[in-house]
Amino acid sequence: MPDQETEFKLLEKLDPQSAAVAEKPAREAAPETAPLAEPEQLAGPEPPIGRAEFDQLKTERDQLLDRLARLQAEFENARKRAERERISDRDYATCSVVELFLPVLDDFELALQSTSSEEQLRSGVELIVKKMEGVLRQLQVQAIPAVGVEFDPRQHEALGSVERLDLPDQQVAEEIRRGYKLRERLLRPALVRVASNPKQKSE
Repeated sequence: MPDQETEFKLLEKLDPQSAAVAEKPAREAAPETAPLAEPEQLAGPEPPIGRAEFDQLKTERDQLLDRLARLQAEFENARKRAERERISDRDYATCSVVELFLPVLDDFELALQSTSSEEQLRSGVELIVKKMEGVLRQLQVQAIPAVGVEFDPRQHEALGSVERLDLPDQQVAEEIRRGYKLRERLLRPALVRVASNPKQKSE
């Protein structure tokens, strides 16, 4: 049995007009596939919001902006208040310390105005030093032990060494400047000279 193309050729030879009529249904039987629609075209445009919904969103936005401004103002006020309190606490602590030292300063001024002998002046200065040491004890400030103790780099600062056969090696031999600490906090190290004992080193 001849195929479709052979039939078209035979019809075209016999009757060209009939062949054109027979070919048209064959083309219509297989139409081209239509292109797919875009997702935006399928979903369609978003419907516009109503006036009431727009006014509600605008009100919510204004409320949020107002709340943000209030929070920023509260934060700034809290920061300034904390800074004022910090300065006030520092001034209070400074005043308390200065008040303790004012009597010592008064004694120094009296000593400078004194016309006493050198021995009396020395005794007066010794009393002033004792009073100052009492003030430091009230503030829990302690002198760092130096002469006669082993050198401790955490509390002592060595300015050099001295050869001493009568002292253990690395023992503090001289105190140049007294060191102090507040409770366990070092205020300043003691300046010292450390003993160097060649005899112990050789052993």
